[in-house]
Amino acid sequence: MNRPGILSLSVVATCMIATTIFLTSAPSQSLAHCQVPCGIYDDPARVAQLREDATTIEKAIHSINELAASHDGNAINQAVRWVNTKETHATHIQETVTNYFLTQRVKPVAPGADGYQTYLQKLADHHAVLVAAMKTKQAADPQRVTRLKLAIDKLAAYYQN
Repeated sequence: MNRPGILSLSVVATCMIATTIFLTSAPSQSLAHCQVPCGIYDDPARVAQLREDATTIEKAIHSINELAASHDGNAINQAVRWVNTKETHATHIQETVTNYFLTQRVKPVAPGADGYQTYLQKLADHHAVLVAAMKTKQAADPQRVTRLKLAIDKLAAYYQN
């Protein structure tokens, strides 16, 4: 009589274990750079990747706006795919700026110390890229990607070597 209860409990337990194993063993992806102090940096390559991501966002926005006029199922499907692509590349920009540039390349300067104002400007310029990338996620407005590209260009000035 008690068998269905034990069987149900066994199935639930097995599912929970399988889910835990899947979630804890799923490969993670490093999108920016390691956080080991290896000293291996390629700033121009990172900036080039930011620019490539911005260009992809620009194409996605253009495609989304073109497809928006159609109510065809295939067009809606493709528009969703472009939205996902736009999100992915904007997130990649944010992760690179945060995990590579801000945590590894921008060195803190104490208030009142020489270079403090430059440090604050660097923070503001990095923040501008983060916000501009976020804004491209929020709408399919070509002006937002223009502002993102301008913010990346300003950031690139710090990393020309």
